[in-house]
Amino acid sequence: MEFRVKFREGEYFWGGPTAAGTDMPIHAGSNYTRDWTHNPHNQMMPLFLSSKGRYIWSEDTFKVWVENGELCFDGGEFTLWEGGGCLRDAYLAAMEAHFPFTETRDQGKIMPREFFRTAQYNTWMEFTYHPYQQGVLDYAHAIIEHGFEPGILIIDEGWHTRYGQWKFDFHKFPDPKAMVDELHALGFTVMLWVTPLVTADGQEFYMDTTESFNPKNWNKLFLRNKAGQPALVRWWNGYSAILDFRKECDREYLDSKLRFLMDEYGVDGFKFDGGSYQMYTPANVINGDPSDDQDPAELNLAWNEFGARFTFHEYKDTFKGGGKATIQRLCDRFHRWDVGGINTLLPCSIMQGLMGHPFICPDMIGGGSWSCNYDPNFKIDEELFIRMAQASALFPMMQFSWAPWRALSEKSYKIVAEAAQLHKRMADEIISLAADAERTGEPILRSLEYADPHNGYETVIDEFLLGNDILVCPIITKGTFEKDVIFPAGRWQAQDGKIYDGRSTIRMPSPIDQLLWFRRIP
Repeated sequence: MEFRVKFREGEYFWGGPTAAGTDMPIHAGSNYTRDWTHNPHNQMMPLFLSSKGRYIWSEDTFKVWVENGELCFDGGEFTLWEGGGCLRDAYLAAMEAHFPFTETRDQGKIMPREFFRTAQYNTWMEFTYHPYQQGVLDYAHAIIEHGFEPGILIIDEGWHTRYGQWKFDFHKFPDPKAMVDELHALGFTVMLWVTPLVTADGQEFYMDTTESFNPKNWNKLFLRNKAGQPALVRWWNGYSAILDFRKECDREYLDSKLRFLMDEYGVDGFKFDGGSYQMYTPANVINGDPSDDQDPAELNLAWNEFGARFTFHEYKDTFKGGGKATIQRLCDRFHRWDVGGINTLLPCSIMQGLMGHPFICPDMIGGGSWSCNYDPNFKIDEELFIRMAQASALFPMMQFSWAPWRALSEKSYKIVAEAAQLHKRMADEIISLAADAERTGEPILRSLEYADPHNGYETVIDEFLLGNDILVCPIITKGTFEKDVIFPAGRWQAQDGKIYDGRSTIRMPSPIDQLLWFRRIP
């Protein structure tokens, strides 16, 4: 059944998956049609927020389009709330009604401060599918030797044997305990990549009953098809069974595997990948009719809730996961200036906050798309790498993967190292903002329209506010060394001490070694 809302004069809306943040905002004249019924990519809430203080909510995924001055929906039952006057009013009302931050505000759960204190590091772009023990250790030592602070270190896909065994590959990692101990001694927190997928021809699929896990449940594990067999689903590495975290036996099973890695080797936490809404859709089952209760929204949310039991965790795909105490990362960026590259960092991260995910991490600096490493003509664009580092420096989190000292010239990597040092210097303020978000549910990274409504800032997507008092104006276009800085209300002090009045636009130089940012002053 269609649901239609007529745009008010000058009204803008934000909504849908964070991966589609570059679509936003939309207005009465937008040429906009999207179908989010089966693939709400990255983080998505069934929510649209208005600059005029309204919001539209649905419990389900939907199709959405603009037609004849109306915002149109199809695919569920919709609610329109009209009690506010601005974007922030709409967000706060929707949050309190549909995704209140009860875990952080009412239950006192806090996000680990290590995520915000220094840059994070990930092995993916250095090793892709082939990390190994000495390489990881060399990477960690080089981080410190080149002037970067130790922080969270994620050993990404490939550390393990078959998918669904969650065991170190001892050919690659002959002594995981010694490796983790050495990383801890250097000051790193160690996380491992995991997925809920289980290789269908592997031992774990048949559940070796010598495992300590209770064998009476072996024939209950996994998402099942209508015939009661483990459902085989498509994913980026083939076809596998997938765990169903609505069931206690599946939760208990993976929990036992991951606790072993923590107890035996000292691993601190996990990067939870896969388990997206799309993976759990009935159409994704290839071996028979799906079960009648196969609700991808329930299944995906159960996967997200499972991982949140671990203090150190990371996710990037969730439907209706707003308001949860989880770390959420943008999906993989390309090493580009446009079309899925640096141009997406700000609008998609603004969307993350508006969809109830304040604890956000941009993707790996330089991009996290593995395909770069398999293109014989690929070359790192040092200017792009620097600008991605600068754009990420005053996000709630920043994450490296490519080693800057290897990928860049000495001059360039020193500029990138300064961006990481800036994040470190601002850590106390960022952590304070994270604490505020735990209490209020408000975004940490905010658009100008959110902070200073109805002054023509709806379409500003190349600046953002860190909280209310830090204005960040990164360069996100190639060969650009000056910028029209838009100052919202207030008085703003630059790093050279100059003061600028708000509600003004001033063209300012931004050389390659400089990130433009300003602090609100009385």
